[in-house]
Amino acid sequence: MKSSVDKLLEEIKKNSNPENLGMVLVHNGIVRGTSKTGKKIKEMELSFDEEKLKKVVSEFEKRKGIEAIKVWINKGRLKIGDDIMVVIIAGKFRKDVLPAFEELLSKIKEEVVVEKEIQS
Repeated sequence: MKSSVDKLLEEIKKNSNPENLGMVLVHNGIVRGTSKTGKKIKEMELSFDEEKLKKVVSEFEKRKGIEAIKVWINKGRLKIGDDIMVVIIAGKFRKDVLPAFEELLSKIKEEVVVEKEIQS
């Protein structure tokens, strides 16, 4: 399955109050050729908890200054260069969006996604 950043951005703009959109940040995680410890990998096995993702997104959407969030996560056996996830967060001001974006990414990586790197 493939996600389109343009499509997700379009959905955010279409379904949000334009007066509350001053900044949109996009993260596109990609399978790299080395593990977190520097070892070569050939693939990644990825899964995620859909209910936990919905809960996390809902929690962050309630934050002051956050207008919308879209998250797409790939699953299954992924090759180097494949998209892992797309996370888009939109809000009124940088001071609200930047810290929420970083915290949201960390929470998804730590609590929602399960990655297994397959070494060469």
